[in-house]
Order: sequence, then C-alpha cells, then structure tokens
Amino acid sequence: MATLDIQGLRKSFGATEVLRQIDLSLNDGEMLVIVGASGCGKSTLLRLVAGLEQPTGGRIVIGGRDVTALDPSERDIAMVFQNYALYPHMSVFDNMAYGLRIRGLSRGEIARKVEEAAALLGLETLLARKPRQLSGGQRQRVAMGRAIVRDPKLFLFDEPLSNLDAKLRVQMRAEIRKLQRRLGVTSLYVTHDQVEAMTLGDRLLILHEGRPAQLATPMEVFERPADTYVAGFVGSPTMNFLPGRLTHEGTAVQLDSGLLIPLTGRRRGDKVIVGIRPEHLTPGGEGLRLTVDLIEPLGSETLLHGRICADDGIAIVVKCAGAFAPVDSVSVSVQANRAQVFDAATGKRIDPI
Repeated sequence: MATLDIQGLRKSFGATEVLRQIDLSLNDGEMLVIVGASGCGKSTLLRLVAGLEQPTGGRIVIGGRDVTALDPSERDIAMVFQNYALYPHMSVFDNMAYGLRIRGLSRGEIARKVEEAAALLGLETLLARKPRQLSGGQRQRVAMGRAIVRDPKLFLFDEPLSNLDAKLRVQMRAEIRKLQRRLGVTSLYVTHDQVEAMTLGDRLLILHEGRPAQLATPMEVFERPADTYVAGFVGSPTMNFLPGRLTHEGTAVQLDSGLLIPLTGRRRGDKVIVGIRPEHLTPGGEGLRLTVDLIEPLGSETLLHGRICADDGIAIVVKCAGAFAPVDSVSVSVQANRAQVFDAATGKRIDPI
C-alpha cells in the first residue's frame, strides 16, 4: 500500500497540450476516479502514472519515491485494461502466473498466490480454461487476478467495464469496489461513465480540456459543482440552466422569464445562470410555464422534455415520480433551496457571502 502524489504534471504531443498543471494526492488505500468527456486527457494521465508515456513536465511520486523517469516495471504498479490483454494460448492459471514467473518466484509461491486470488474472485473452477472459453465478466476477473497476485502499491484501471453489457457492468462495478476496499490498495480508475464514477470513487477528479475542473467527493461534486461544466456533466438528465440577474441585494434571482427565485444567503454579482436539476422541478404550483415536447416514461419515474414559453424556447427537463398523463403544457415550480447560482461570464459557482 502507498500514497500517490502528482505535482505540476503536464503533457504535450507536439504543439497540442493535453494535460495542464495537474496536482493531486491520493491517500493510502483511497480510490480516485478520473472522469470527463472524450479527449479531456484522463487516459493520458493514467498512462503517465503507469510509465507508458513520459511527461512534458512535473513529477510522479509513489510511496514517497519519485518514479517520473522509471520504467513501468520499476514502479510497482498493476494495470487492468479495457480489453483484458490476456494471452489467448495460455490457461487462466498461466495468465495470472505469468508476471510472477518473470519475477522469478518459486512454483510453490506462484501456485499459492494464484490460488488465493482465484478464490477471492471466484475463479477456482476456471483455472484450466483458456480465455476464449470465458465470458466477458470472467475474463475481466482474470485480468484483475493477474493484477492482484503482484501485490502492487498502486492499481490502475483503464475503463475496465466498457466492453461489458449493462447488467454485467453493474455487477462488476460492485465487485471491483468491494475488492478494492478489502485489499486496501491505492487505486486510480478512469471512466467516461459518471454512474461508475459516482459509485466507485472516494473522490472524483473531473477533467475538462486537460485541466482539473473539480476534485471532491462524489456528493460534493453533485451538490456543489464548481462550475457550469461540472454541473452539466454530472447528473442524468443533465442540470437545467436558466439565465437571469441577481436582485433584491443579491438575495434573489430574477430569471429572464420573469420568475423570481429567492436564494438562501446573499450573493454578489449581476448576470447569473441558475442551475436546477430535473428532480428539483415539480409539476404544479406557481412557477415556469413549460410547453411539453416529449413525455418519457421510465417506469418508476417520468421525464418531461419541453421549453419555457416566455423564455424564448429554452429547453429544460423535469423529472417526476410515477406516470404522467399526456399534456401540451404544464406549470412547473422550482425548489428554490436547491438552486445553484453561477456567474454568467466565468461559469464559476457563486457561493453565499
């Protein structure tokens, strides 16, 4: 087990700057999930930590040792890839044992480590099989077992569940989290799936165009997003954004649609954007008048997609419990105490004074 410190990390490919001044520290046994849109630099960051790429600037320190210039084999890490990276001609046992043989461990020690990992992952009856005889979930367990037997200081996960179907992803997500907590190994996990990020991470690093947009716990990212990018990225359906101005000495927002939303506390500024999550809008009562374009029934809940009539067609989504009868328009009230306020010019969240 070990800590991970990344200090001023930068990476450029030619004139293209992919990562810009990344600073973060992982505690011993912590799982940090890196999430962001395609092209934000999350996989590049993982490859830099693994030693598969060399940084343009900055330092990588694992367990107090500067590993920036070291080869991957010298960093005491284990990586679980998206495509499993199993040897097709080898058995499950040999795939898991291969790295240990390279390190020169005895047959008895190799067998003990592989059997312990197989028991941990439910692979005991599959050790003689070849990868082609396994399901996707079983292959992913083998890839994890190959990492576990090495007793690494750091686990690196590169979108390991993206090749699995939806049901199996949920199952494997729970297994990875339970296993990581049981082993207590410091871990970096890269994904583009925000559900994975929210459920797996002790903390999330949201990357945006190569820069950290926010580093915080999953609930803090959800409830107090740093800016409009994070607010719009995290949450499904995405947060609704409504333009307006601060009024009443910063204690309320006058939306461009005319609705006055009272705020908890006082804020400084002028033009703002109010963020409201779909679940914090309620059909009925006084508020916004929504022209309904689509009613999307999802079983236990329904999504109303529409436009605010007086707001020149600004699209919003409302999430409500249960079924909803077909309508052309509906009045929607705002849970004002759940509103987020962002500066219209910078996109940064404006906190109460």
